[in-house]
Amino acid sequence: MFDVSTVSLAGRGAFTSRAVRVPAVLLAAVLSLSACNGNGSSNGSGSDSTASGSPSPSASASGGMALTDPGTRLDFGESATVENRAAGQSSILKLTVHSAKEGSVKDLSGFALDNPYKKRGSYFYVKVTVANKGTTTTGGFPVPLWGISGEDTLLQPVSFTTKFAQCPSKDLPNKFKPGDKLKTCLVFLSPNHGTLKGVSYRPSQSFVPIEWHGKVDTGKQAKKGESKHQKGKPKKGQ
Repeated sequence: MFDVSTVSLAGRGAFTSRAVRVPAVLLAAVLSLSACNGNGSSNGSGSDSTASGSPSPSASASGGMALTDPGTRLDFGESATVENRAAGQSSILKLTVHSAKEGSVKDLSGFALDNPYKKRGSYFYVKVTVANKGTTTTGGFPVPLWGISGEDTLLQPVSFTTKFAQCPSKDLPNKFKPGDKLKTCLVFLSPNHGTLKGVSYRPSQSFVPIEWHGKVDTGKQAKKGESKHQKGKPKKGQ
């Protein structure tokens, strides 16, 4: 059972949120950030999108290809091959979650963080690769991966209305052909200075999720190492 937050942001300052405890509901946190300079624009509506539903056996596009079993637990750096349906398309995707790194709210200083929810969130940057392993062209939809917070909340990637240099995110191109690959970065906001403990592929309510887990780089070790190094340095005048 997941505690799933549904969040929508329309423009600057219009913000609503609610938390609903339901079993495996696929609505999750959706946060759209606009640049402070106003170049970006929001559609002004709350998100009511859901993860894509899994195809029926009769509509299978696997062609006998071996798919990763539901419920599989993977490490960062490993891949899962899944049959995914989005926008009425059934496709075979190879999903690889490479790494996860905690960012800083300071990274988003160019965006309108005018709400406590956004200011108090912890931001995580997850690098992923998606490959089309099927025989048909697909695309035109977001990467079908979700973050898992330390509170077991499903987190949908943050949606930006302009480029975010620290973790540039891209949807699959409209024409994602067989053999094509997309390397991108997903931003997840974990509320109330929360943590990120994994990434999930869960295309439908009945699907037992495939999850990736691994060490999230928080930068704390580097800072600790730097402090030790500083301690060993002689003071000026010595």
